[in-house]
Amino acid sequence: MKIAYLCILIALFLPYVWVMIAKASGQRYDNRDPRGWLSKQTDAKAHRANAAQLNAFEALPGFIAGVLMAQLAQVDPMHITLASVAFIVFRVLHGVFYISNKHQLRSLMWLGGFVCVVFLVVRAITMIM
Repeated sequence: MKIAYLCILIALFLPYVWVMIAKASGQRYDNRDPRGWLSKQTDAKAHRANAAQLNAFEALPGFIAGVLMAQLAQVDPMHITLASVAFIVFRVLHGVFYISNKHQLRSLMWLGGFVCVVFLVVRAITMIM
């Protein structure tokens, strides 16, 4: 379970990686008005990196819930670990493809991450039935 918990920690930090890229991609970042600053940016990479950040935050609750549900339901720890590592790989690639504007690959990586979460939740449900 240590690796799965480490994956949760990595997933918590991923949005901040993407937002750092967004801030570095624009012109003269203004921390006093970050949302206003972003709305004035013309660099598409800054907007895509911000979108990757928002999507990474959106993916967090399901992943955390899936890992904890699977653990509480006593799903095989190896299954939890593999799904957790796969989720992180998919989410890192999702952000990379989002920022590099490879929309089809980005969507495929999103789907892969989503399948990992669904797997964890379904395994938890089937273990307690």
